[in-house]
Amino acid sequence: MKQTRIVVVGSSNTDMIVKSRRIPMPGETVVGGEFLVAAGGKGANQAVAAARLGGEVQFISRVGADAFGDQAIAGYRGDGINTDLIVRDPENATGVALILVDEAGENAISVASGANHAIALEDIERAAAVIREADVLVMQLELPLSVVEGAAEIAAQAGVPVILDPAPAPEKPLPETLLRNITCIKPNASEAGGLTGIRVADESSAREAAGVLLGMGPSCVIITMGSAGALLADESGVVLVPATPIAAVDTTAAGDAFSGALAVGWGSGLRRADAVRLASSAGAFAATRMGAQPSLPSISELEAFRLETGTEWQLSKSAGRQTP
Repeated sequence: MKQTRIVVVGSSNTDMIVKSRRIPMPGETVVGGEFLVAAGGKGANQAVAAARLGGEVQFISRVGADAFGDQAIAGYRGDGINTDLIVRDPENATGVALILVDEAGENAISVASGANHAIALEDIERAAAVIREADVLVMQLELPLSVVEGAAEIAAQAGVPVILDPAPAPEKPLPETLLRNITCIKPNASEAGGLTGIRVADESSAREAAGVLLGMGPSCVIITMGSAGALLADESGVVLVPATPIAAVDTTAAGDAFSGALAVGWGSGLRRADAVRLASSAGAFAATRMGAQPSLPSISELEAFRLETGTEWQLSKSAGRQTP
């Protein structure tokens, strides 16, 4: 199988995680938690997820000229990610995320973006040749929107599929020009509701929201709904892919594991529904472990998980970009 060339434009953070019996209410202190420091950031998580599943990944990001930045880049290189286009920023610190996790695996996150918000169009223009040669471009919304728009335009003009994870949820409607350059948009239920004004609570409402999103420009919509599964909608119809039943430990990077695996499946030529099955399995696996990047599976770990849970997916041996 040809190694899929994946370019990820996104954030890099250091995660500081406290797991306790419940997430505190405003003004409340909950004592008795476990503490963990781990590599994170939605962009970095998705890059690592794709690399561990066999993708040839180039990561475009910014980190500070500090110890957290040193550790982040060393980790990416350890996972085989090309870091040539990561900028070391002497004026802004590496991003930091403070994450609270409860006993059910649910989380609350606060992020100090640091160098992530200093990434500029010049950084994207310097990476234009790499983006044009990719099989898939993956992005999120932890960077300035102008950077996301610029990268999407370069990819779309070159015929490179663009997968956008619209998280964190945007406070304003996404620009029409961006949406027209997106091949696949992958919100969760809450994000889909924010983008469409439709409360996504079940398959029926997810279908309705997906129809609205398709009308905005993307040719493919995937709405993830946790234990209710993932709904795929495109020109060939609508498919609900069931979730893999698990006992969640920490859902912090489950969506990022999904996105990284989706990129690998998409770029390697899987049919879209099969790529979603692969992605759902990766997301479920990640939720069974603590931390962001520490929870992301290798292909051998995911294969063992597939056999254990009876999930059906297989990476295609075909090469080339995604076909309908």
